[in-house]
Amino acid sequence: MDKFEKFTGVVVPLDRANVDTDAVIPKQFLKSIKRSGFGPNLFDEWRYLDQGQPDTDNSSRPLNKGFVLNDPRYRDGQILLTRDNFGCGSSREHAPWALADYGFKVIIAPSFADIFFNNCFKNGILPIVLESEYVDNLFRESDGETALELTVDLDAQTLTVAGGEKITFDVDPFRKHCLLEGLDDIGLTLEHSERIRAFEEKRRARAPWIFGE
Repeated sequence: MDKFEKFTGVVVPLDRANVDTDAVIPKQFLKSIKRSGFGPNLFDEWRYLDQGQPDTDNSSRPLNKGFVLNDPRYRDGQILLTRDNFGCGSSREHAPWALADYGFKVIIAPSFADIFFNNCFKNGILPIVLESEYVDNLFRESDGETALELTVDLDAQTLTVAGGEKITFDVDPFRKHCLLEGLDDIGLTLEHSERIRAFEEKRRARAPWIFGE
C-alpha cells in the first residue's frame, strides 16, 4: 500500500445518500480477488446505459451522460463527496478496491457504514466524516462551471479550499499512522518480522518434528 501524501485533487460530487456497496461495484464483478481492474466498473449501473458484464470492453459501452463520473468537469477526480451512510449493504471489500482503482484517495460524507469505513483504511483510502453543514457547502461550491479542488493534508488533518478556507477533520491516530506509512494488515505484520523469525527459530529448536526434522 502506498504512503498517503498531501495532495490537491478534484472533488466529484455524488449527491446521493445510502449508496450501498452493490451500487459501488455490482455483484457480477466480484469473481476476481485481485485488488485491481475494478475501476472501469465503478458505479456500473449508474455510469452506463447497458448491463455490464465481466471482461466486457467498457470503451464501447453507451454512457449515461447525466452521471457525475461522465461529466468532463470531474474527470480524473480523486476526492468523492457524497451523503449519509455511504457504503451500506454487504461488507464486500471489492467496493474500496473499485474506488481506489478508479483513482479516489478520499471520500467525504456525513456518515459511513462501519465495515466499509474500516475497509477504506485497509486499502489506502481516507474516509472523512464532516458535519452536514460543511458537506452542503462543498456541494454548492462544486456545482460551478469549473470543478472544485481541495488540498488534503492528512498529517495536519485539514482540507483546504482554493480560496484558503481550512476545514479540520478527525481521524483515529493509529489509522492515520497506517495511512501515512502505507501500512495495511500485512505491512503491520511485517514490521515485526525479526520477532516472528526469532520465534520460529526457537520453536524449531524446541519442536523440530513439527517441521519434519
